Amino acid sequence: MTLSSMTGFARTHGSIELGSGSASYEWELKSVNAKGFDLRFRLPSGMDDVETAARKQTSELISRGTVYANLTLKRATAKSEIRINEETLASLMRISGDMTARFGVAPPSVDGLMGIKGVLEIVEPQSSEEDEQTIRAAISASFTEALNGLVAMRKREGDTLGKILLQRMDDIEKLAQRAEAAPGRRPEAIKQRLAEQIASILETSERFDADRLNQEAVLIAAKADIREELDRIASHVSQVRELVAGGGAIGRRLDFLAQEFNREVNTCCSKSNDLELTNIGLEMKNIVEQFREQVQNLE
Repeated sequence: MTLSSMTGFARTHGSIELGSGSASYEWELKSVNAKGFDLRFRLPSGMDDVETAARKQTSELISRGTVYANLTLKRATAKSEIRINEETLASLMRISGDMTARFGVAPPSVDGLMGIKGVLEIVEPQSSEEDEQTIRAAISASFTEALNGLVAMRKREGDTLGKILLQRMDDIEKLAQRAEAAPGRRPEAIKQRLAEQIASILETSERFDADRLNQEAVLIAAKADIREELDRIASHVSQVRELVAGGGAIGRRLDFLAQEFNREVNTCCSKSNDLELTNIGLEMKNIVEQFREQVQNLE
């Protein structure tokens, strides 16, 4: 499985000819970072069944991130038709003939009859159920295309993020090796620094117990050892590499490891009483923060 970013964008559009005219449509999908999964639609009225199917599709392919799906639909209807109401016209003709016979008046003209309300009707083209089904089918197919485009973009960005995360692991591993080899973390070096400090104190006062100071020095030296922290950092590096290689929705697990990295590095910095180790710890802390920021973009 590959990694997926939570950010992406896709757009599809199309048009279709109908019995009542034509229709054009456009889907625009974008996704952004989020703690969970959220899908928000903006659709024209009457598209409830389209939304239901689209939600199911999306939830099967995306597990994390906020996805915005906007649909624009424009209809171009056929021209209106003018029709003669045959029944109304026939009734008017009968009435007109009766009046002519009874009162000797001239029969009405054609334009006069056409001007009477109800004789001429303007008929707007009606969209049939078949047309509506055709539109919804085309829109659903277009959504599937847009969703696949969004997922593909998220995966491309996920691959790039995976390479960056592995590079951060390489950087952390190199710094850990430097810390491992640093002369300042060797017991002899720690003992030497403590001995110098103790000697300085003894020179200024005779009230100190040398044996007790030696015992305290041993305890301080043990506490200053960062062997355990370096081992845990190496373990975290190995876990990150395994997760990235396995792929899938690993963002939350990597976020947890980022916190663990930060905890171990902070401990190393607090224990360090050597300038070189302190600088290494600060460099590592900066890389861990870069790692954490990139992890926030992963699904």
